[in-house]
Amino acid sequence: MSVDSLYPCGRVSRRDFLRRAGGGFLGVALGGTWAEAGEIEATLHGPHFEPKAKSVIFLFMCGGVSHIDTFDPKGNKWAGKLIDVVGFGDNSAEMRRPVIYCERRFTRYGKSGIPVSDWFPCIGGVVDEIAVVRSMWCHEGNHFPAVIETCTGHRGRPFDHPTFGSWVSYALGSANRDLPTFVNIGRPSSPVQLTGGYLGASVAASPFQACESRIPNLKPPRGTSTSDRQRRMEALTELNRDFRDRYALESDIAARTKAYELAARMQLSAPEAVDISTEPKHVLDLYGIGDPATEDFGRQLLLARRLAERGVRFIQVCHAGGGNGAWDAHGDIRTHAPLCRATDRPIAGLIRDLKTRGLLDQTLVVWSSEFGRSPWSQNTTGRDHNPRGYTAWLAGGGIKGGTVHGATDDVGYKAVEHPHYYSDLHATILRQLGLDHKKMEMRVLGRTMRLVEEGAPIAEIVA
Repeated sequence: MSVDSLYPCGRVSRRDFLRRAGGGFLGVALGGTWAEAGEIEATLHGPHFEPKAKSVIFLFMCGGVSHIDTFDPKGNKWAGKLIDVVGFGDNSAEMRRPVIYCERRFTRYGKSGIPVSDWFPCIGGVVDEIAVVRSMWCHEGNHFPAVIETCTGHRGRPFDHPTFGSWVSYALGSANRDLPTFVNIGRPSSPVQLTGGYLGASVAASPFQACESRIPNLKPPRGTSTSDRQRRMEALTELNRDFRDRYALESDIAARTKAYELAARMQLSAPEAVDISTEPKHVLDLYGIGDPATEDFGRQLLLARRLAERGVRFIQVCHAGGGNGAWDAHGDIRTHAPLCRATDRPIAGLIRDLKTRGLLDQTLVVWSSEFGRSPWSQNTTGRDHNPRGYTAWLAGGGIKGGTVHGATDDVGYKAVEHPHYYSDLHATILRQLGLDHKKMEMRVLGRTMRLVEEGAPIAEIVA
């Protein structure tokens, strides 16, 4: 979606206006901090009971990971045989497709003996901390609507629905007044992953990066002097005063002013939070920082840990985003190999690092994709989309590690044992944060809107 389509006829968003006016550092703060400053009323709806987790690190693998080749082994009994399947999206006709041979070797790890693919040996080493849910399913079989469904709990293309992290931000508010409540790290696979929808821009994600400029627009543009910036801020103050006087919205303007003050405080606190140069070498090694294959994602996850320990509520890390996502393996399932290598060591390192610091009990790590991949072939060695059965897993934050819950059928096509729609995963995460999903609602234009329309926490994986 282009900027022009979002803002037709040359209209510029308030966020962009502020950035262009020299208040570039404001853009990042507008995500989680307006809620704190009163942009929307009654933002603090929870917790409803004692939480087991304080923060969530949501690892989103963009494009659709093959559960059959990673965490849900099926063997090769059916390899080469035709199976009856039903198409997805626009092609819903019944078809017959051949099951392709799985080249992966699975090893049982830890005391739990959970089998994990040779593509994820490091994650296998921490599998006793993980609850693997092999029976996830969703409605949508195409990337963009599936990402929307994954992130909002609603199918189709409901652009006004908030993303899951926004609901958490809306319900709990900030645990650190100098940082946003909801952060996105890495390139997202879809703009909808960042939006606050009808909850407002106040709870949209703030984009962070693992590169040198970790927070976009935090610093004033080069060549801008302090006096120039002061004059522009005075001009903004005058514009707000005129707007307030004309429309008598003093409380709203005052709330926004508080948000700007908070954004200014971020100039002092955020640089320290995102600076990994002070981390010792053994910690960098845990995340694979220094190895070209794992450097980028390792930096992202180390940044996620630093934000979680400083009280950021929801940190979403998108791996291999852009387009349909690099995990989209139509041509050859072996394109998963470098992606698994890039993420395996950093993810295991994150879990080990959190546990060493005593933070794993209060930090919920979630790994998922928008859907899985099919057991049948596409383009000889590739796999198609499969929303009818796939895997997600959780660790820490009061989750019962070393467990496997649910199952797909003999070929990994459909969830058949304890099937769980994505709303169940949302409800589980909310429960660990001390939130009752039934109370997560608000009135929008006379209609009651909810994150979880139907579903319940997955009780079997909760400690």
